[in-house]
Amino acid sequence: MDDALFAPPAAHWTRPAPAYLTVKRITSLTGWGVAVMAVVIPLAVLVRGPWPWVAGVAGLGIIAWRQLRLGRWFRRWGYAEREDALYITSGLWWRSLTIVPYGRMQVVHVQAGPLDRAFGLAAVELVTASAESNARIPGLARAEAERLRDSLSERGESRSTGL
Repeated sequence: MDDALFAPPAAHWTRPAPAYLTVKRITSLTGWGVAVMAVVIPLAVLVRGPWPWVAGVAGLGIIAWRQLRLGRWFRRWGYAEREDALYITSGLWWRSLTIVPYGRMQVVHVQAGPLDRAFGLAAVELVTASAESNARIPGLARAEAERLRDSLSERGESRSTGL
């Protein structure tokens, strides 16, 4: 497997909080459940025969597949704080490794939507001078988000490159 390409050498990955998987399962079930009903209900009204049942079974299959896939997707998220940069990895099929040098960080955002707050979660987002290198770490426990926010702010200020 190509995991070495997407990992910094000798780094410990910090993963999102387990509650983040629950939040993702809820949002996936809600979104896909509404989408399936938006197809099946009109089919049931407009079309005679087995097609509404076929669409319903196919929709339930898609929902089940997405729920099973979420576990693997969740385990692919992680970040590692190194001496001079923050490494963020993500992606199930399209893997990604983002490296943000502390000296290039301009702003550290902390965000939490209503569902995140209900589960005690937050996301930390880093903004740099380049729009391509902005990075987001979702699903952090509130205490970890606070710690990471403070750590990144301190490291960014101490290594500022004068942008």
